[in-house]
Amino acid sequence: MANTPTAQDEHRVVEAAPTGLFIGGEWRSATGDRTLVVEDPSTGEPLTEVADATPADGAAALDAAVAAQDSFARMAPRDRGEILRRTYEIMTARADDLALLMTLEMGKPLAEAKGEIAYAAEFFRWFSEEAVRIDGGYAIAPNGASRFLIHKQPVGVCLFITPWNFPAAMGARKIAPAVAAGCTMVIKPSELTPLSMHMIADILTEAGLPPGVLNVVTTSEAGPVMEPLIRDGRARKLSFTGSTPVGRILLAQSAEKVLRTSMELGGNAPFLVFDDADLDKAVEGAMLAKMRNMGEACTAANRFLVHRSVAEPFAEKLAERMGTLTVGRGTEEGVQVGPLVDGKSRAKVDGLVRDAVEKGADVVGGAEPVDGPGYFYRPTVLRDVPIQARMVREEIFGPVAPITVFDDDDQALAAANDSEFGLVSYVFTENLDRALRVSERLESGMVGLNTGLVSNPAAPFGGVKQSGLGREGGRIGIEEFLETKYVAIGFSG
Repeated sequence: MANTPTAQDEHRVVEAAPTGLFIGGEWRSATGDRTLVVEDPSTGEPLTEVADATPADGAAALDAAVAAQDSFARMAPRDRGEILRRTYEIMTARADDLALLMTLEMGKPLAEAKGEIAYAAEFFRWFSEEAVRIDGGYAIAPNGASRFLIHKQPVGVCLFITPWNFPAAMGARKIAPAVAAGCTMVIKPSELTPLSMHMIADILTEAGLPPGVLNVVTTSEAGPVMEPLIRDGRARKLSFTGSTPVGRILLAQSAEKVLRTSMELGGNAPFLVFDDADLDKAVEGAMLAKMRNMGEACTAANRFLVHRSVAEPFAEKLAERMGTLTVGRGTEEGVQVGPLVDGKSRAKVDGLVRDAVEKGADVVGGAEPVDGPGYFYRPTVLRDVPIQARMVREEIFGPVAPITVFDDDDQALAAANDSEFGLVSYVFTENLDRALRVSERLESGMVGLNTGLVSNPAAPFGGVKQSGLGREGGRIGIEEFLETKYVAIGFSG
């Protein structure tokens, strides 16, 4: 494929993506032949239609996962690992087409889409290696009268709900450890961006995943389709990535059958720049932490807390960098900022900016939608954002950097921790003592220290407070899909 994909390239990758529901190893139509439209957010035009699952389809998917669970749990760990390894290899070989498909359905520039495909594929490689490292233990009771055998077993059938902003990576981050552990699953991708998950399901099948292990139900009615599966009792785990309000609802539903849960929820990431920070490094980190995925990321820097002595030069440098970014359709060469995912998202971002300006924030750059088709918003820097502004409390989920000043470390930490969320924080300082002290006192599950990028398949990803429960990725990631069994052994020796 050329650097700039042609219309024929776009048509080819969309046509190659399955459009049905994937249940029991087969692609099928939804009950009643219901469909929903997948839109190109850079044009507002339809890309294709996919099957729109009903509650009956969801029930069929759960039935298929339950039927496959026992045999899949008994599959040799090496065999499960080899399926994951082959999936990694196929995804890597087809990265260009997978990235183009993602750009068309989600909007992010091709370079970012390729980065996400590499990131998603790496979860399959990482957990292919973890599949054969599931261990247990053997011990002598303290009184010597018995022996303890401890081993790990798959938790069982899993339910996954993934968001639209990272349509390949968020699914891979759940599917890969589940397969490694020996769990079957039903996954509901976002109806805004289902095609990437459909392709991953196809690739896993090609890599040898048995029928019924992975079932995909895309639907415009998430609640009516997924709630009965949560309350059914046969599924034993729910993993959700999305907003905190929806996460609360799902936790309440899961309580009835005491499902094991993993929740990766909202964020309100503070980005702290201290007076001794390397400003060029801080601006580079800010561009990564803020502008990845057009700011549509739970890890996006949402509040820039900058020491008063460096606030003006930092704001100017950041605004200059933001102002040079090329906004446009993600398939076009040189584009660095694509559209927001839909009109509702753009309206929210514009409303937050208008609210902050009305309450006293100064516009350093941007602060307006881009004319024309698609859902574009100009990269924006705001200075002196008051604490009363909505964006101080809410996730912006767009290319907007609000700057507020602080005068000392305690003030900075108090402001950073003044949030119900605690997913990730970013810290820029050249002082080692300060770096350690601040990192330890920040109320977040992850800290980016002099870096604007924390996501890595080999590291545990997750938050505290109302940003979620559990961790995904790293060595701990597979533990979320395993139960510990203890066997007491009588001993007469």
